[in-house]
Amino acid sequence: MTVSDDTRASTVDAVVIGAGFSGLYMLHKLRDEMGLTARVFEAGGGLGGTWYWNRYPGARSDSDSYIYGFTFDEQLWREWEWSERYPEQHEIRAYLEHVAERFDLTRDITFDTRVTGATFDEAGNSWTVTTDRGEAVRARYVITAVGALSSSNLPEFPGRDSFRGETHHTGVWPHEGVDFTGKRVGVIGTGASAVQAIPLIAKEASDLTVFQRTANYIIPANNGPVPDEVRKARLGDYAGIRERIQRSYFGFELDLLEKGALESTDEEIYNELMPRWEEGGFGIWLGSYVDMFFNDEANAKVRNFLHDRIREKVEDPATAELLIPKGYPFGVKRNPLDSGYYEAFNEPHVHLVDVKSNPIAEITPTGLRLQDGTSFEFDSIVYATGFDAMTGPINKIDIRGRGGRLLREKWEAGPRTYLGLTSAGFPNLFTITGPQSPSVLSNMPVSIEQHVDLVARIIGEVRDRGASTVEPTTQAEDAWVVHNAELVKPTLFEAADSWYMGANIPGKPRVFMPNLSFVGPYRAKCDEIVTNGYEGFAFDAGKQGALT
Repeated sequence: MTVSDDTRASTVDAVVIGAGFSGLYMLHKLRDEMGLTARVFEAGGGLGGTWYWNRYPGARSDSDSYIYGFTFDEQLWREWEWSERYPEQHEIRAYLEHVAERFDLTRDITFDTRVTGATFDEAGNSWTVTTDRGEAVRARYVITAVGALSSSNLPEFPGRDSFRGETHHTGVWPHEGVDFTGKRVGVIGTGASAVQAIPLIAKEASDLTVFQRTANYIIPANNGPVPDEVRKARLGDYAGIRERIQRSYFGFELDLLEKGALESTDEEIYNELMPRWEEGGFGIWLGSYVDMFFNDEANAKVRNFLHDRIREKVEDPATAELLIPKGYPFGVKRNPLDSGYYEAFNEPHVHLVDVKSNPIAEITPTGLRLQDGTSFEFDSIVYATGFDAMTGPINKIDIRGRGGRLLREKWEAGPRTYLGLTSAGFPNLFTITGPQSPSVLSNMPVSIEQHVDLVARIIGEVRDRGASTVEPTTQAEDAWVVHNAELVKPTLFEAADSWYMGANIPGKPRVFMPNLSFVGPYRAKCDEIVTNGYEGFAFDAGKQGALT
C-alpha cells in the first residue's frame, strides 16, 4: 500500500502521525474540508492503527458496533453494515479501508514509515518531521494520532530471550495467524487481550497454563448478530443516537442510575444488575450505580454481585476464588468483556497459576520458572502484558519544542497538557485523545471526532487571525493539570494499580492520566472555551511566513 516517496510533498501544511480512526478523520478534515495540504505517516503496512497490529485470536471492539464508527457523515454511517454486536479486528480494518476509499485518503498516507522525531523551528514557526526512512518534512502543524494503546509492553523477565519455542505478544500478532494445535502454551497476563484470546487458544492447545498476577472484573459480552428490528430502529434514529452519545458521560447510550447502591437493598441491586449481566456489555460498569465510583461500601455491594457470578461460572471453587479480584474496587479499570473466558477454566487442560504470591523468576529455554522453583515447559509463550498506555506512544517520538525542549522530559513526572490536546512550549502540536482528555474512559470514536473537530476549529482560528502559532498559556496548562488531579481525588480510581495510573510500567510516574470530566461535560467545556475567544490559548500575532 506504500506510495513512492518521490510523489510526496516534502513541505505541507500539516503532518499527521498514525492512520487509525484519528489519523483518517484528521486527514479528511484538513484536506477535504479545510483545503490544507497534509501527509499521514503510518508505521504499519496498512490502515487501522491499533487494529492493524492487534490481530490475536478474539480481538474485537468492546463498544457496540453501531457506535464504533464515524458519525460525522450520515451516509457513511448508514451504508456500512456490521455483522455482529462487537466487531472483530478484521471487520474494523475493513471498515477503515472503506472509509479511506470513500474519501480517497490513501494517496496522502505513507505506510511502513515510523516518525522518529519532530523539531520546532522558532525562526520559521514550523516543524521538521523526520522518519526512520530518512525523510524530513516541513509542516506548520503536527498532529499525533498515535492512539492510547499502541506501545506494547514486554516485561524484562530474566532469560526472556533464551526461550527456544515460539514467542508472541498480543499487541504485535503475526498477520498470518498462529496455529496452537496440539501445543503446550503459556499465557502471561489476564488483561483484556488475554480475556479475548484465552478461550480460542484453549480450543487448539493440548495444554494451556495462564499466569495471573491480578484478576480482572470481567462482564459477559453476549456477542452475536444484531436482530433486524434493533438494526432498523437504529437506522431510523441517526440524529438521536449521535446527539445522545456526544452528550453522554462515556460515549455510549448508557445512563447512570439516580438511586445509589448505598440506598438499595441487596435484592434491589440484584434486580438492577442481573438484567445488565444477561444483556452483556458495559451496562453494569457505565450504566448502573454512580456512587460505586466514590464510595467503597457502595462499590462492595456491586463487587459481591460479581463475585457470585464468577462462582456460578467456574466449577472448581479454588480456581473461582483465584479468579475473583481482590484488593481494588470494581469499575476503576476498563473491565474486559467475556466470551467464554471463565468457562475455559472448566476444561481439564486449562490451568490457572497465581504469580502474585509466587512471581515468575525467569524465562528458561524450555518454558519458565517461578520464584519457589516450580518449572513449566511450553512450546509457545504468549505475552498478554498490555501497553505503555497514553503517554507511551507519544514519548517514543523525539518531539522538541521551543528551546529544543523534549516533550518526554517535560512529562517526566506525568503529562502536562491543556485539554489533553496541547502542551505549552510546543506550538501547533496537537495530541488527539491524548492524556488528560476523556480518551480511554470513553467510546473512542466519539472522543476522536470531538478532538479532530476541535483541532480544525483551532487551526481555522489561527488562519482567521493571520497568526503563525497557537499553544496554551502556562497558566491554563497548570490549571488543567490541577483540575485533572482534583477530579480524581474524590473517586476510587487511584485505589487500583491500573494502566490508567501507569502502574503497569516500571518507573513510570503514578499519575491518573485520563480526564474525569467525561465525554459530554468535556465537550461542553471545550465549546465554552471556543465561545470565550479560545480562552487559555495564546496566538502569535505575527503573520505566517511561507514554508519553503
